[in-house]
Amino acid sequence: MLRNVEERVKVLLAGAEGGHDWWHAHRVRRVALRLAHEEGADPFVVELAALLHDIADPKFHDGDEEAGPRQARHILDDAGVPPEVRDHVLHIIRHISFRGGHAPVPAYRSPELAVVQDADRLDALGAIGIARTFNYGGYRQRPLYDPTIPPRQYDSAEEYRKSRTPTINHFYEKLLLLKDRMNTTAGKKMAEQRHRFMESFLEEFFREWKGER
Repeated sequence: MLRNVEERVKVLLAGAEGGHDWWHAHRVRRVALRLAHEEGADPFVVELAALLHDIADPKFHDGDEEAGPRQARHILDDAGVPPEVRDHVLHIIRHISFRGGHAPVPAYRSPELAVVQDADRLDALGAIGIARTFNYGGYRQRPLYDPTIPPRQYDSAEEYRKSRTPTINHFYEKLLLLKDRMNTTAGKKMAEQRHRFMESFLEEFFREWKGER
């Protein structure tokens, strides 16, 4: 089942934006399984959800929040995944995203949701998080930085998704907020180190921007 799902995901994400491609799913799976081992979550559910969590990100599908779950349902059914496992995976996919801090609160937060969400957020932090952020900013043709445009908070998930603010602003609008939104003990430890690395990068960025280096 897992091999079937993995091959389908590779096909779907072929040619995807570099921060949301197959290798993103692969990294999230690897970290999620590590967290699952430490947190006692079901590795089968975790691996399926990690593989499928970004196959149709709403920001690449006109904001359609059900694009991912719809595709995931077909893939899981075709692979013969039991309905109760399928529904658990779909629940995770529906509730994993940040959405500018306006994601709906799930009625039930399973250990598997906690683990996969942490793994996905960890991939937005640290050196890889920095690389993904600038890759996406270039993909969307956003300015690198503009000191006349300050970071902001958003009133809705839709407003956050439509934002075109400079790439550096994304650190303050999302990435630096993630450390305090981690679910698991193991995830929090990993987030601390990656968070510090991003802070060091930003300190150096602004020194260079001001001509101090």
